[in-house]
Amino acid sequence: MNLDEYRHAARAWLLENAPAGDSPEADPVARAKDFMARLYDAGYSGITWPARWGGQGLTQAEERAFAAAARDFTLPTYVFSIGLGMTGPTLVDRGTDEQRERFIRPLLRGEEIWCQLFSEPGAGSDVASLQTRAVRDGDDWIVNGQKVWTSVAHHADWGLLLARTDVEVPKHKGLTMFVVDMRHPGVTIKPLKDMTGRANFNEIFFDDVPIPDAHRVGEVNDGWSVAVTTLLHERLSISAGVGMGQGKDDPTSLAALRQVVDTTDPLVRDELVELHIRSRALALFNQRLSQETKAGIFPGARGSAAKLLLAELYLFQADLATRLVGPEAVVGGHPLAQAISMAPGMSLGGGTNEIMRNIIGDRVLNLPPEPRVDKTVPFKDLKVGTQG
Repeated sequence: MNLDEYRHAARAWLLENAPAGDSPEADPVARAKDFMARLYDAGYSGITWPARWGGQGLTQAEERAFAAAARDFTLPTYVFSIGLGMTGPTLVDRGTDEQRERFIRPLLRGEEIWCQLFSEPGAGSDVASLQTRAVRDGDDWIVNGQKVWTSVAHHADWGLLLARTDVEVPKHKGLTMFVVDMRHPGVTIKPLKDMTGRANFNEIFFDDVPIPDAHRVGEVNDGWSVAVTTLLHERLSISAGVGMGQGKDDPTSLAALRQVVDTTDPLVRDELVELHIRSRALALFNQRLSQETKAGIFPGARGSAAKLLLAELYLFQADLATRLVGPEAVVGGHPLAQAISMAPGMSLGGGTNEIMRNIIGDRVLNLPPEPRVDKTVPFKDLKVGTQG
């Protein structure tokens, strides 16, 4: 079928299958898994993913057509956002055939939920300073340590874990990536609440957790290069909004604000035009990066620019909504209050705005990097806490 027929077929399917609204009685995770299974069986999950591993093997044109059809729906895909946007693409790029065969199809069909285990209490913006250790024990690796700010870990079946496997080399050179069973004994997950009252991220403790070497992603001590692949996908998926249709009900969006402010005021219209320009510029930039990625052109550090633009857009939207609607916008219970409270988090999660600017300056604009003295020093000699 041509693209118009594809888009119309997708919209017809969504009209029949997309949830009409939240049900207080329903288990949201079970509801999301049921929807993802039906989405996959209809051919709309993993549209551009390789058919060999369970994807649909179609082109980016079909993916954009589905996104256009899904724009008017709020789809319950949030718990799968890490798997669809970050860990799954990393396994496609860097995993073994056995790992792809085992994990990709269940991920796309919503049978298994994934999380990403990078940040630690002492290694947030500087992830390479992490101290979670993985020690070889025959065919297994034994993991001990702590991770934090891990989204959807309390629902996850599997996680992509970055751990230190060598302290005798500089910090970026002694890391290895693994797939870890989040339900294994020794994995303790504790949800953390944010300022909105939600608990979508967690701290996780690993106590003598075995991981088979067959679940290692990439070579031993080459985990940083795998992590860079994941971070690229993370920034692209965050900026593009991997959760299909999730923005429809955003009370700070242009469409929502137009319903609650005085659009006859020329100053208000100027502000709304600015919001439209910023949103459209980001959408076009994301489209270009996505097209390049599908064509095999590595966007590299420009993915950080997209993530920075999105974080700044969130802050602009929150500020604009507060100014246009007035003080009642931030009062608990107002539809805008939660969205405004969430906005600052986007400038922290997935890399702070400051880190994004450093990456852009160093790797996109080729400006002189900030002085660093820790890149050539063995990790054991760095003063970043007890090395164990």
